[in-house]
Amino acid sequence: MKDLTALLLVTLVQGSFLNAAMAQDEKTAMVPLPSINDFTRGEDGWAFGLGLSVEYEAAYEGSDEYDFEVDPAGAVQWRRGNNIFYWAGETLGWRGLRSETWLLDVAVGFDEGREEGDSDDGHLDGLGDGEEGFELVLQARRAFGSDWRYWLDGRVIVSENGTLGLLGVGRRFGQKRDGTGHEIAFAVVFHDSEYANKDFGIDAEQSAGSGLEETDLSGGYRSVGFNYNYRQYIAENWQIIGEAVYEYYSSDIQDSPIARSDYEAEIGIGFIYVF
Repeated sequence: MKDLTALLLVTLVQGSFLNAAMAQDEKTAMVPLPSINDFTRGEDGWAFGLGLSVEYEAAYEGSDEYDFEVDPAGAVQWRRGNNIFYWAGETLGWRGLRSETWLLDVAVGFDEGREEGDSDDGHLDGLGDGEEGFELVLQARRAFGSDWRYWLDGRVIVSENGTLGLLGVGRRFGQKRDGTGHEIAFAVVFHDSEYANKDFGIDAEQSAGSGLEETDLSGGYRSVGFNYNYRQYIAENWQIIGEAVYEYYSSDIQDSPIARSDYEAEIGIGFIYVF
C-alpha cells in the first residue's frame, strides 16, 4: 500500500511538472514563428538577446559579387501582455498580437544606402553614393489558426526614397510554441518608380560619369522571392538561427545595367544568447 501511495505521489508530481512545462512552452513566444525575435519567455518586462550572424550575400542590390559579412544579431525588448516594444540594430518598433491570429508591426529604421565602393570590381564607379534615409515599415500577418501553422503577410515600406510593398504566404513547421522550428515563405514584391530607380535607375549625370546607359524605371512588379528561417535552442540560453533568401527580379530590373544578375540570394547563420 505504501509503495502504491508513493507511486501515485510520484506520478502526480511528474504530471504537475509536465503540465507546468507544457504551459510554459505554450506561452513562451507571443507568436510561434522562427522569423520573429521574441526573447521574453512569455513574461512581461525587459528581455535581451545578443549575438552575431555570418552572412554570405550580394555586395549590393543586383550584384553578382558575393562575400561574407559579420553582423550583430538580437534585440532589446520590453513586453506588456501581447505588446512588445523593441530595438534591433537600426530599427525601433512595436508589434502586437490581436485576436490570436493578427500580428501587427510598426517600425522605424534607417537605410544606409548604396556606396560606390560596394563593388570591388568597379561596377558602380561613376554612379556616386546612394541616398541615406529613414523608412517606416508597416506589417500585418494573418494566421489561419491560433497555432500559426499557415499565415498571410502584407508589408509596406515607406521611405524618403520611395515605397515598396510585399504580399506573402508562409508555413511553419515544428510542434513547439516557443518560436523555434522551421518556416518557409513565398512573396511577391512591388515598388513605385522612385524606389525602383533608387536601386536600379541611372540618371543623366550618373550615365555621363559611369558610361552606363541612362535608365528610368517605372513602378510595378519588382520580384518574386522565397525565404527560409530556422531557430532552435541548443542550450538553456543559447539559440542558433539560420536564414536563406532567394529573390528573382522582374524583366525591367534585369534590363538595368546595374543588375548584373537576374536574381539575388543570401544565406546566413548566427548564435544569440538570451539573457
